[in-house]
Amino acid sequence: MSLLAVRNVSKRFGGVNALADVTFAVEPGDVLGIIGPNGAGKTTLLNCVSGVVHPDTGDLRWEETSISRVPPYRRARLGIGRTFQIVRPFPSMTVRENTAMGALFGQPSGRLQPAAAIKQADEVLELVGLGEKRDYPVLRLTVPDRKRLEVARALAMRPRLLLLDEVMAGLNAVEVEQALEMIRRVRAGGITIVLIEHVMKVIVGVCTRALVLNFGRTLVEGPPAEVLRDRRVIEAYLGERYARDQGT
Repeated sequence: MSLLAVRNVSKRFGGVNALADVTFAVEPGDVLGIIGPNGAGKTTLLNCVSGVVHPDTGDLRWEETSISRVPPYRRARLGIGRTFQIVRPFPSMTVRENTAMGALFGQPSGRLQPAAAIKQADEVLELVGLGEKRDYPVLRLTVPDRKRLEVARALAMRPRLLLLDEVMAGLNAVEVEQALEMIRRVRAGGITIVLIEHVMKVIVGVCTRALVLNFGRTLVEGPPAEVLRDRRVIEAYLGERYARDQGT
């Protein structure tokens, strides 16, 4: 039984088909990378999974249960956590307090007591590499650290499935390596991951499968190395320069 099954999901915004009959499954332990050109429907797909928007047609199933009309807070309590491209921490709070908000929000058994939420936040901050900065005002954080904080808030909800939306965007080569190690630690903790990314090093380095969207439709799905060599993917997304650099 799949952890998440997306079945023929379509979503329109006015006259634009953001998603058209997208189908795939996520198995426990997967790291699924979603790639494609800007405007391909990647974030809309994560929004449908997390409940920010509802699909017009199709179905999303969490194990055996349809969640297509389940509100976001209930999906969070089922075990679906996510990050957003634009990081919006609570500016008046510390790093620890921001992370504790995730623990307070996402527990399947109801709200934690504040002390328990703080303890859970401290554990997560160590995992993402922010333990030494737990008492920093959030406005003191660098951009890479704010991205780590976004991941920490989602992890504090104790998700079974973590949706990551371009957590590598704007990072330099060293910061990407650090973020890769963070993702590997998260996966080693037993969390299944679906991530949107434009950094192909990430797709090859941590993903077990890759799904390519183009104009809202699935172009190809499979092992990352095979997907990135596919001529359709090169023509629609990666470009000939990437192909030459890789010797494809």
